This record gives sequence, structure tokens and C-alpha cells, in this order.
Amino acid sequence: MSRKLTSYNPGNGEAVGEVEITPVGDIAAIVQRAKIAQKIWRDVPVDVKINLIAEASALVESQADQLAVLLSKEMGKDIRRSTGEVYGSAKCAPAITQQSQQALNSKKLHGSTIEYVSMGVVAVISPWNYPLMMAVNLIMPALMAGNTVVFKPSEETPLIAQAYVELFNQVLPKDVIQIIHGDKEHGRALVEAGVNVVAFTGSQKAGKDIMRRASHTLIRLVMEMGGNDPMVVTADADISAAARFAVASSFENAGQMCISTERIYVDEKVADEFEQLVTSIASQYKIGPWDQPQVNIGPIINEHQRKNVIAHIDDAIAKGARVLLGGKDHPDYYIKPTVIADVTADMKMEQEETFGPVVSISRYSTIEDAIERANDSEYGLGAVVFAGADAKDIANRLEAGMVGINGGVGGRGDAPWVGAKQSGFGFHGSAEGHRQFAQVKVIS
Repeated sequence: MSRKLTSYNPGNGEAVGEVEITPVGDIAAIVQRAKIAQKIWRDVPVDVKINLIAEASALVESQADQLAVLLSKEMGKDIRRSTGEVYGSAKCAPAITQQSQQALNSKKLHGSTIEYVSMGVVAVISPWNYPLMMAVNLIMPALMAGNTVVFKPSEETPLIAQAYVELFNQVLPKDVIQIIHGDKEHGRALVEAGVNVVAFTGSQKAGKDIMRRASHTLIRLVMEMGGNDPMVVTADADISAAARFAVASSFENAGQMCISTERIYVDEKVADEFEQLVTSIASQYKIGPWDQPQVNIGPIINEHQRKNVIAHIDDAIAKGARVLLGGKDHPDYYIKPTVIADVTADMKMEQEETFGPVVSISRYSTIEDAIERANDSEYGLGAVVFAGADAKDIANRLEAGMVGINGGVGGRGDAPWVGAKQSGFGFHGSAEGHRQFAQVKVIS
């Protein structure tokens, strides 16, 4: 008898739908089918691969409005953001294929040819906060390199992932993309089922577990494992722009974003002005369900994560932080827009990823102190500096894979998405990122 995985609306706890849980004992056979399909898919001409992915993406785009509603119900983000994610995933997939084609072209060097050939089967394990976009960024370069994919989405958002794969499977050959549903036990079984690459986005704890399991057979890993992103604001920065960015970045997707600003260090000479502006801007944000107008902060994905955010806030208050906005009396399923000042290094809010709609502010007296605290983390995904003349110098001293100057991180064009320290192992995006899904072969 099959078991069901029920997906719940995080804004009210009601069931949205269900999918069949994949029996753990079936995962090895699923990977074996992917290996058989890969022997055919790897030889499909590149231009045919591009056309097939474009056709499947067009199918996704044709149903974008319905998919956006499903995404909002299942994940909780407002309909504008869900619509943007669905359309964005449909548009970016063909773009990724073109980038991959260029990155994987063979090169001739002094009597030798460098080829980029397929690896085999790629396990894609993706998170719930951007359930389509994060998956597409890993699936597409894997397919373009001639690999097949076994996709395990988060158990929090199985429905939107299932709908996406079903649309692609109307176009792609059989078993080129397969999907499995379940919890961490299923993810572990997939890693140990004979795949050749694991492409993962998720928590540091899960990433380390994958590394341990992958080490037995030296499986290639492409992993992003979250962040605790700092922001430095100097006295000569555009304080108004810095305040707007601080709130927007901290509150985006209810703070449930790997590159959300988590820790802000502001020069004490402009801290009063910055705090006042941040509080004023943050007070204009509205929490609520995805289908309410003017809502820009949705629910927290589940009660476990909601309690974690509240624990961070309570810990900061107990240790002397000032609450400038929100901070308590949060309604069920939500965290009220919160601004906390005088955060210190011993608080959970500084040490760990809060992952909720909280602006966390500290003051500094010297830029050396600010940089030291910004770098005092095992994470190193992103960082931001708002500054004048010294902005580039400060950016170069921040320990992160991606640094934004007077704006967000993530690069422009085909820049890599890369983390430093324990935020990243391998990376995706850019020519170098696409090549991580292929084996280098030198023919002389």
C-alpha cells in the first residue's frame, strides 16, 4: 500500500494536496533507469537538447498562472513573487542551455583537444524557499552536459515540483528527468544509490551529511549550504538607500532566502538616522496570506522554523537588544516585521541564520571592528557594503563568495553563484559552473 506525502498551506495549516511517497527500496532502480536513459541522452545533439528544453519551458510558461497559484498555496509567498518565480524559471531555462552550450564546447590546445563529456546521473536535491528557480539552476546545466537527473524536491513543496516535472516529461525522452518524494531518508538513499553527481541547495547540516555519504565513492558535489550574510554601512554611504535595501533584503520572501541580509553593522555616527529610517520603512510592510492585496510578508514555512525565529528574537531581547519594531505577539503561522538594534556577538541572531523577517542592527566605531565581526562566521555566501570612497576596499576584505557594493549580490549576466567557507562546495552558473556537471577529457 502506497503512502502519501501531504503538502500544507503554511499560512493556515490546511492541506493543499498530496503525492505518493517513493519507497526507499525503489530508489536504486530509479537511478538504474536514469543510467540506461543517459546512454541515449548523452548522444542527443546539443541543438536538439536546446530545442527540447525550450519546448518544455514554453509548456511551463503556458501554465504559469496556475502554477503560480499552486506555488503560493504550497510555499506561502505572495502571488506576485510566485508568478515571477514561475515565469522566471521558464525564461531562464533556455538561457542556461545557451550558456552551457558555449561553456561545454571543445577547445584545441597545442595538439590536444579538451572535451567536456557527460558524468552520468545527477541527483538534484533542492530547497522549499524557491522550489522552482533553485531546482532549474541545477537541473538545466546537468541536462545540457548530457546527464540525466533524479530530482528530490523538499518535502515542504512536493506539488509544484511534481507539476513541473510532469510538464517536462511531456517533451523529454523517458527517464531523462525522474522525481522522488520523501524526507531526509530518501535524500540519503539517493546519494548512496550510485549517482555520479550530487547538486544540492539547502542547510549546512544536510550538506555535511551528503559529503560524508558521498566520500565513500568520491561522488562529485556541487553544493550551496546557506549563509549568514552581513551588511556594512559606513558614515559616507547613502543612508536612505542603505536603509531601503536593508529592509527589502531582510524581509524578502519573509526573510526565507539564503542571501537575505542577516547582520547589519552601521557606523555609530549615522546609526540613529539609519535605525529611524529602517523602522519607518519596515513599519509599512504587511503580513498575510498569498491572495491578500498589498501583502509583502508571507508565513513562515512551518512551525519548527517559526519557533526558531522567535527563539532568536527572544534570545536577543534577553541579552539586552532593543526592539524598534515588532518582536513579540506574533500571530499563528507568521512573524511580524521586526527590527532589533544593539545586537551583540553572543546572540543567536548574530551567530546563526535566523531565516525570518528580522532586521538585525549593530553599531561599530571603527571599520576594522565592522569587518572583523562581518567575517566572524563559518558562513560566507554573500555580503553587502554601502559606502562611498572606500567601498571597493571594504568589499575586498569581506570573506564571501559574492559581495554587493551599494546593492545586492548575485552578479550580473552569467556570473557564478558561489559561496565561500562553509556556504559552498563547488558552484553553479557561469562557464566554470556549467563545467562542474561535466567530466574534462583531454585527447592528444
